[in-house]
Amino acid sequence: MGTRQTERTGPLAGVRVVELAGIGPGPFAAMLLADLGADVVRVDRPGGPGLGVDPAKDLTNRNKRSVLVDLKAPGGPAAVLDLVERADVLVEGYRPGVAERLGVGPEECLARNPRLVYGRMTGWGQDGPLAPAAGHDIGYIAVTGALGMIGPDPDGPPTVPANLVGDYAGGSLYLVIGVLAALQHARAHGEGQVVDAAIVDGTAHLTTMIHAMLAAGGWQDRRGVNLLDGGCPFYGVYATSDGGHMAVGALEQRFYTEFARLLGLGDDATRLRDDLARWPELREAVAARFRSRTRAEWTEVFEGTDACVAPVLSLREAPGHPHLAARATFAEHGGLVQPAPAPRFSATPGTLRTGPALPGADTAEVARDWAVPALHTQESKTA
Repeated sequence: MGTRQTERTGPLAGVRVVELAGIGPGPFAAMLLADLGADVVRVDRPGGPGLGVDPAKDLTNRNKRSVLVDLKAPGGPAAVLDLVERADVLVEGYRPGVAERLGVGPEECLARNPRLVYGRMTGWGQDGPLAPAAGHDIGYIAVTGALGMIGPDPDGPPTVPANLVGDYAGGSLYLVIGVLAALQHARAHGEGQVVDAAIVDGTAHLTTMIHAMLAAGGWQDRRGVNLLDGGCPFYGVYATSDGGHMAVGALEQRFYTEFARLLGLGDDATRLRDDLARWPELREAVAARFRSRTRAEWTEVFEGTDACVAPVLSLREAPGHPHLAARATFAEHGGLVQPAPAPRFSATPGTLRTGPALPGADTAEVARDWAVPALHTQESKTA
């Protein structure tokens, strides 16, 4: 049974996207396009991508449809090119040269559809000495300088920020920006093109403001000693008496004044703030105060104030936060709690239409909707 599409909404309604199945930032980028209303058809391979995630719970495949095509079998590339002919966008995340060897590279696809936006998601990019090398998020953000500046301890190792900075911020989001810009160009000029979205490029771009501060002398090229990397005692994370944590971001004077008053730092708080030599003293005073109460107690103290303090919540706790609950930042669909589509649109809202697309479950439906009968042949070959 296919994942039947409910009424398609969102600013990208009517846009057709072919996603060549992969893992990580490519599927997330295609999910974002699907959340915004695009008709995303994921071309899954027999046997799956090998990530080991239950397809029924892989939320990055929500709002999509899936067809099963073996690109190494006779007729496989031709079926994908039939989809490409009817598409606006293609997204792939293979190593450089793989799509070409499979017969679905930019040359073949743009020959079939000159208006196509061909989005390529890689870690190192399509060229350069490391282009053919294997890699993961942590390596990409390491060489761009981003990893080296994250963490509160100048003498300890950097803090690994999961795979959010590289794969998704520097990768997926830059691919989506590039695809949308190229789609605008294609619609205005009738000319498709290739979007080379490399995680190293996007991550480096994310550090632009830090490079500006470094050039201006407002940032030291080492972690744990700067305003935004844990070096500042009123911009950091502190433990509470019950093992929880509170996040403090009281940078501006007026916010710091409110923070110091509510925390109970005493009359010396402003002098401690303005004297960098006394920041270690201030840090210990702040830490001692936070250790005196539980996370829930401090949350209540700072609730509704401009002190810029928030409890550090776990992934399972976050959906229950009153503000996030009021905004429906998280939603439940098919029994799975998940982040709702973002950002929000007043006239064309994105929606959670379907759960994760199961590999090959929508082949017949897509073959009909996109008028690609060759998919039926591929379905019988992979059955």
